[in-house]
Amino acid sequence: MNICDITSFTLQDFPDKVACILWFYGCNFRCLYCHNPGLVIGNRSVLDESEVWSFLQSRIGKLDGVVLSGGEATLDKDLLCIARKIKSMGFAVKLDTNGSNPRVLSNLLSDRLLDYIAIDFKAPRCKFKYITGVNSFDNFRRSLLILCESDIKFEVRTTVHSDLLSEDDVSEIIEELDAAGFRGWYFVQNFKYAQNLGKIQDQRKCIDVSLIQKPKNFHVDFRNF
Repeated sequence: MNICDITSFTLQDFPDKVACILWFYGCNFRCLYCHNPGLVIGNRSVLDESEVWSFLQSRIGKLDGVVLSGGEATLDKDLLCIARKIKSMGFAVKLDTNGSNPRVLSNLLSDRLLDYIAIDFKAPRCKFKYITGVNSFDNFRRSLLILCESDIKFEVRTTVHSDLLSEDDVSEIIEELDAAGFRGWYFVQNFKYAQNLGKIQDQRKCIDVSLIQKPKNFHVDFRNF
């Protein structure tokens, strides 16, 4: 169990749920703007299993849900067992993921272990490796198609630093989502400067959201622009 921290209470991270967050250590991406470098490559110690389960036991009847975040939770070889035990305790489960492990995602969905998912669409294919450090766009797209073909509630998110992604890049992402049959909420998040993995500086200006192609079949929410 690669859980290194717990956020005991959140009203923002699981739609319509009072929840906590379990933070998983380690990630297979190296996103330039990542604001959790300590979770990605830091020397974080993991929590004892008993501490995690004791905490969750104490929150039965007080919290509605548990968010599995990171880092990248799907890298944990015990994730299905963890999710199954959380569900058996009566909690709803949300997964935050970069979409790089479609097999794990498919198994979680097949076993009905998830109630909500947030998947990050880091960049269009042409910039995916530049932004994430890995050539994993095809895996991400398989995960997206799995979600679009399922009955799971999910959202898609993109973080935008105007030195890294342009209006055309976001429009290309919207086209890709439309082609995949996406029908939910797409959140375009404006980069907020903080310590980050790529040591990039604050953006000089935001992208112009009026220049971005508007989708016909799903909703777009531009956050903090």
